[in-house]
Amino acid sequence: MDGWLVAAALLSALLHASWNAAVKADADPPRAMAAQMYASGLIALAALPLVGLPHWRALPWMAVSVSFSLGSVALLLRAYRHAGFGIAYPVTRGASVMLVVPLAAALAAEWPQPLGLAGVALVAAAVLALALRGNGAVSRAGLGWALAAAAFTAAYVVCDARGVRAAGSPLAYGCLLSVVNALVWGWTQRGARGSGSPLQALRAVGAKAWAMAGAAVVSYVLILWVWSRAPIALGSALRDTSALWAALIAVVWLKEPLDRVTLGAVALATGGAVLIRLA
Repeated sequence: MDGWLVAAALLSALLHASWNAAVKADADPPRAMAAQMYASGLIALAALPLVGLPHWRALPWMAVSVSFSLGSVALLLRAYRHAGFGIAYPVTRGASVMLVVPLAAALAAEWPQPLGLAGVALVAAAVLALALRGNGAVSRAGLGWALAAAAFTAAYVVCDARGVRAAGSPLAYGCLLSVVNALVWGWTQRGARGSGSPLQALRAVGAKAWAMAGAAVVSYVLILWVWSRAPIALGSALRDTSALWAALIAVVWLKEPLDRVTLGAVALATGGAVLIRLA
């Protein structure tokens, strides 16, 4: 991969881990997640007149992506209730690497090479290490929700990669999808207990919502640009080094413990992502 693509994917990973950490650190993570999505939608809506609309051939991929993307958000929020951010997030991002490879092979004819399969094995070992640690740091429920979020994440990754290649413009695809995500999320949350209106969520979270949204939009457009020019599994693997950033953020910012097993699991997941990238 070109050096600029590698740098873009790594920056996307850092931004993605950062806004997820901000959501987890909020007193009300579901409300913070919603506020971030609404703010992202408003930012993208303002940009649409400048970037235009994607080609119509991208729309079916976008529709499927929205379903899986919002499903992954809901599942990840469930995982946060049962496991620390430093575990739930790396498991979700690391396990999604495993699943992107066969999905990319099936839907984009991008077949993994032996080095890529070795990377998948390392990621699988990382997830197994977290599952078997047995010290109460992660419950079965937490691990289960995180793995479910990983499956939905892998699905929307492949859909977005196919969609942005058909769209003709990563900016146009990313902005329209951000608007649609915000609209659909608001519609699905109507009447939910404690959800409130989009305006109430934005007011409650305040300036942090816009900071998270800025990081989320830039992270998303960067990885779309990478997927438009590089194999899906390679770009996804590089972005999922966000698991390593997440562990560091959890220790430094959220003050969560990071024992040897967790650190080793994150290292394995990161090593697996690197091998997939090299493949």
